[in-house]
Amino acid sequence: MAGHSHWAGIKHKKGRADKERSKIFSKISREITVAAKLGDKDPNMNPRLRTAIQAAKQANMPKDNISRAISKSEMSGDKNYESLRYEGFGPSNVALIIETLTDNKNRSASSIRTVLQKNGGRLGETGSTSHMFSHCGVIHVEKGKIKEEEIFETSINVGAKDCVTLENIFEVITEKEDFYKVKIELEKKIDSFRHSSIEWRPINLVDLNKEQSNNLVEVLTSLEELDDVQNIFTNANLKIT
Repeated sequence: MAGHSHWAGIKHKKGRADKERSKIFSKISREITVAAKLGDKDPNMNPRLRTAIQAAKQANMPKDNISRAISKSEMSGDKNYESLRYEGFGPSNVALIIETLTDNKNRSASSIRTVLQKNGGRLGETGSTSHMFSHCGVIHVEKGKIKEEEIFETSINVGAKDCVTLENIFEVITEKEDFYKVKIELEKKIDSFRHSSIEWRPINLVDLNKEQSNNLVEVLTSLEELDDVQNIFTNANLKIT
């Protein structure tokens, strides 16, 4: 669930073990529950919930798990989660943005701080790294789903910032505020997306060598293992073989 950053791409290539899959399901379930609690239980009426369910399907999460997560939102005694963003620096002084869904912000801050400090990093103040990123919506569509002219015209006409052709996909970039508006319009023409989320994209990348990259991957992996952490974004250009 770590967004489609360079780090996320590397994780997808490396694959995931079954034990990691349960943790991924847990994070997605939490997002579904929160989205359903804050809005309509019908995904057709709730873009955030619809996006979370799409992420669940992309992760091959069983339908029963999705239904349970939506049902949990109706339990008055269930935990109340809030979205919190932490900013800081990892080894080699790379910038990090860590998004959480937590019912205990002191626990989240403490656990994130501990991971960073153990690995030569540090937690920063709000705003210490976010100015190095662009907060935007990202939608990836497989090329066979729609013609290039059609997706470009549809995206730009409804307010997308850019639409570019990559190797196997079209990538649509939006302002954060326009993400769901653009996505809803594209959903009228496309039955499914390869990826869609609101992300923090680095404005400039910091190149790391192989040793620095491996050190950072260990830190990112440790952060991802924290239950409260939903997404991690970094400005590192990782060199992984």
